[in-house]
Amino acid sequence: MTAPPEPAEAGRIAEAFREACLAELRALKPGNVHIFAEGHGMTMAEFEASARAAAPVIAAPGLRVGQRILKAVEATRAAVGLNTNLGIVLLAAPLIAAAWRPERGSLRDRVLAVLEALDRSDAEAAYAAIRLAAPGGLGRSPAEDVSAPPTVTLKQAMALAAERDRIARQYVTGFADIFEIGVPRLREALAVGIVADEAVAAVHLRFMAAFADSHIQRKYGAATAEAVRGEADLLDREWLWHGPWVERRRRLLAFDSKLKSRNLNPGTSADLTVACLLARRLDDMIGLPPHSGPERAQVRG
Repeated sequence: MTAPPEPAEAGRIAEAFREACLAELRALKPGNVHIFAEGHGMTMAEFEASARAAAPVIAAPGLRVGQRILKAVEATRAAVGLNTNLGIVLLAAPLIAAAWRPERGSLRDRVLAVLEALDRSDAEAAYAAIRLAAPGGLGRSPAEDVSAPPTVTLKQAMALAAERDRIARQYVTGFADIFEIGVPRLREALAVGIVADEAVAAVHLRFMAAFADSHIQRKYGAATAEAVRGEADLLDREWLWHGPWVERRRRLLAFDSKLKSRNLNPGTSADLTVACLLARRLDDMIGLPPHSGPERAQVRG
């Protein structure tokens, strides 16, 4: 089968990114902004506008990972004037670059190749994006701080932060949390008949329960982050797959209110959830027709 023209392919990838962002907003995710309750001084409209603004630039053909990150953050800043999606963009850029690669194979195999091809130019662009987004609780790093020009590749820079930042960790584990925790949970939930929005909530809760959220940990410390993880784990193990949705919703909303009353935002878990949704869409997409074409062959990062 002949691959579709580049603009059509870019449009499909942009739509996959946009819909992953919007699907995450439709799910009841304790502590985050979602359709049931906004919070943390941010609105649904801002996140929706961010998804629309970032989608075409992060999905464009012929870009390196760092360029995708920077262009998406610039577009978001122009659209809403604040950081709504830095973590999403940092995770989505390698996934999208992997979808553009010319070789056959699963998305995960392609992601590994993308990560190995990252260079210092990717780090320079990503650092510029992080400075522009100015995420809360970022702090200073003793080595390769984003305030100074990088001297290493983006993967090497992420390795330095991997112990304290779950998003950085994906760059050195081949996106293990996405492919070994998130995607399996999503497929499991859908397989037992849980509707899509609830399945997304199930993915988010699994991430919250699996590890202390690094966004909470950066801002409020390890003890608070671990306490939140423990509460999420109890919910995840005790009741997720049982009982009517009205009861699940009641308990999730109660947890949501508790977290927001303390200004605790498990943003890393939300970002990983979007990446999981995007990965599943892209993995399905690359099996439809195989990727080929000169533009894709130029994308090495």
